[in-house]
Amino acid sequence: MSVELRSFVGGNWTTAANGRAGKDLNPAKPSEAVAEVRQADAQLAAQAVDAADKAFLGWRNTPAPARGDILRKAADLLEQRANDVGRDLTREEGKTLVEAIGETRRAVQILRYFAGQTLEPDGETYPSVSATTFLYARREPIGVVAAITPWNFPIAIPAWKIAPALAYGNSVVWKPAELVPLTAVHLLQALVDAGLPAGVLNLVLGKGSEVGDVLVTHDAVHAVTFTGSNSVGRALQKKATERGKKVQLEMGGKNPAVVLADADLDQAAEQVARGAFLSAGQKCTATSRVIVEAPVAQAFQERLVNLAETWKLGDPLESDTRVGPVVSEDQLQTVVSYL
Repeated sequence: MSVELRSFVGGNWTTAANGRAGKDLNPAKPSEAVAEVRQADAQLAAQAVDAADKAFLGWRNTPAPARGDILRKAADLLEQRANDVGRDLTREEGKTLVEAIGETRRAVQILRYFAGQTLEPDGETYPSVSATTFLYARREPIGVVAAITPWNFPIAIPAWKIAPALAYGNSVVWKPAELVPLTAVHLLQALVDAGLPAGVLNLVLGKGSEVGDVLVTHDAVHAVTFTGSNSVGRALQKKATERGKKVQLEMGGKNPAVVLADADLDQAAEQVARGAFLSAGQKCTATSRVIVEAPVAQAFQERLVNLAETWKLGDPLESDTRVGPVVSEDQLQTVVSYL
């Protein structure tokens, strides 16, 4: 069943003036639309920043334990909905159901962790050389944070960006990857249902080329957190730092596995296969090469090849599927181009 998704700005589900719509497709069944998405434009992105800026003062002045209560309740709600959220995540992103539910539960853990952080000290005191001087440092929220998140971990990565931002008193404008809007709506809905005030978290569903520049350059955005490709991240960094914004980037990685001659080869092959092939290899921590000591290279290779040949590829909603599809036709062609 397909649903209609819209951006969430200032506490309201909102459609851009242009009214453009796109399809959120199931990568396992590309003819099946998971959702119809009303695309945001630059004007709506700017409205989202304005809403976050307006909500910031009230949120920063909310006692930290009260902010934590909302995160804790959101975690409880997301946990109750984990199977349904995981199923929708699988339908729009393609990872197996067990991985998707596991990722959703990881997001629950993240929300609970940062709920706990709201009970921790938010500063330090220092000895003073003067009897009449009290020295202390207090951590304060930055302001409006733009969170730009990827499709490969569409609920865990947003949670570990958004939860700390909210816990420490910041307001957020969140632009998820275009391929995973339904999962984004699930996370946002849990926070809204938990009592998050209007404007504190705003969701912008749209193309990075149209709305991303607004989030990076808007004067009211004080910090940007990004996970994605090296090329986009570096371009984002340049624009944001030129304007004095704080920037956090998490980009691509290369991850060799090392297998020594005295290793348990069955276990080593299993772990390398899991690292390389789960989530269809679409993660920055995926095993991209293996370094094996010569005496066991042949034996290890045989074990790894056997796993690759016997693991089932198929519909990620089926319980015996180990590897689902890549996320889109474009991603498939990128993989094929490497062969």
